[in-house]
Amino acid sequence: MTSQVRATARWRPQGGWAALAAVTVLLAPLAPLVLWAVADRWAFPAVLPQRWGVRGFSEVLTAPTRAAVGRSAAVGAAVAVCATVLGAAAGRVVGWNLIRRRGLTVALLMTPVGVPPVAVGMGLDTVVLRSGIPQTGAVIVILTVFALPYTVFTVGSRYAHLDPALEEQARLLGATPAQAHTRVTVPSLAAALAAAAFLSFLVGWTDYTVTLLVGGGQLVTLPMLIGAAASNVGNEPVVAALSMLSVLPPLVLLVLAAKVVRALDPPTARPATKSRPAAGGSTP
Repeated sequence: MTSQVRATARWRPQGGWAALAAVTVLLAPLAPLVLWAVADRWAFPAVLPQRWGVRGFSEVLTAPTRAAVGRSAAVGAAVAVCATVLGAAAGRVVGWNLIRRRGLTVALLMTPVGVPPVAVGMGLDTVVLRSGIPQTGAVIVILTVFALPYTVFTVGSRYAHLDPALEEQARLLGATPAQAHTRVTVPSLAAALAAAAFLSFLVGWTDYTVTLLVGGGQLVTLPMLIGAAASNVGNEPVVAALSMLSVLPPLVLLVLAAKVVRALDPPTARPATKSRPAAGGSTP
């Protein structure tokens, strides 16, 4: 029995190689960025930079860059809050089948995934300018719509594994509908809400097209700085340094979100299997 448990707990080569391959695929594109960020000169056909330095970071770490990072973080946070709240409400309807024609509802919720952002931005640019809607608010609203499919189905898949009878039992015990939802259902959704908030934050943090077209160039975020720097020849160290600034916060949030999800939604323990008595032996 003990030997079987130890053998099961050992590292499996197949799973380990798969994890290593996944990490390699995810981190491989970052290698050139890291090299360019610490290179002052890297000309073709050299494999490595001819001169190392931090010129890119010295030109990037300025007040305009810090302001752009703050705007990107603010837009991402606003989109995360709005999309997570709306996605949780819609996920309840989808996960518990509380609406007729569920297939049509799911198809409508998936529409933002199939609509090119450039088409939406070009279509709403003139509307925003003529109606006097604040450009920052319009960008947040549009990006919230694009983030809804991720939040709806992340939270909705969790709702599908929850029993609605738990809320009904809480109401029978004297809780109001709001108390039954916040004290019984929401704690079970905590991990899914954390994952949905992370995904929707990425939509706001990384957006370029909608911010450029609808923002009218007035809302300068970090992706817009990267695009402007990339349009100039010989600016590779600056582009790499800006790209590193855009990559590091999501990586940190990804680690934190993974820890939050693991803490709020621990894996279900498997029941221990009983060992069979040896042939001819007595059962204790």
